[in-house]
Amino acid sequence: MPFFSDKNLHGRNIAPGVLLKSVYGDKTMLTIFDMEPHAGVPSHRHEHEQITYIIEGGMEFTLNGEVKIIRPGDGVVVPSNTEHSAKNLDKRTKVIDAWYPIREDYK
Repeated sequence: MPFFSDKNLHGRNIAPGVLLKSVYGDKTMLTIFDMEPHAGVPSHRHEHEQITYIIEGGMEFTLNGEVKIIRPGDGVVVPSNTEHSAKNLDKRTKVIDAWYPIREDYK
């Protein structure tokens, strides 16, 4: 899939109000999350390194107990096996995440 369009990617809900779309190569992955107001992803950790970047809206992001509000143009780097969670604010939010290694469960 060398060329892609967000509107043509297959999406699936991974939590109430959280739609996931993914694109991946052999060793890297990019995901696009569309989140409804007040939707969220509960606290969790995984082996993958994650870089989150906000395109639209905003969310409360908790990383290792530190809470920050992140808005368009803001991001966060989540090291491997680090506890984190996200809760959308009062508007629809669009987020791009980069992953290494690829998350097989997000294919």
